Amino acid sequence: MKAKGSIGYLKQEIIKIYNSINQEIFGIGIRSQRLEVAGDKVYIFATHKRIPALKILDETNRSLTASVDAAVMDANKKMLKQKLEETLGLQVLTVLKDYDPVTEFSATIIVLEHPLEEG
Repeated sequence: MKAKGSIGYLKQEIIKIYNSINQEIFGIGIRSQRLEVAGDKVYIFATHKRIPALKILDETNRSLTASVDAAVMDANKKMLKQKLEETLGLQVLTVLKDYDPVTEFSATIIVLEHPLEEG
């Protein structure tokens, strides 16, 4: 798929969208991120700031916070797919994401229908 602009520009826009979704869901952005593009896949590795209430509950009721984490990740993936398609015109096949609450590290894989090409 021909991207609108350079791959560098597209990477910046994807990170902006990713961070804005985190701001919307959690009220805070991400601490750090790295984005890599390989053909039809976009990889985002990020360090987040855990919501203090969930951090406290992790110690006493991890099953509850695991359920909350899963629900939040589902919402995050849906929003990310929608915004990438609407804002950048990307055809997203799926978004996969995992998060480790202990290290506050997440990995996201965006699978596109076609490889990205310079436009």
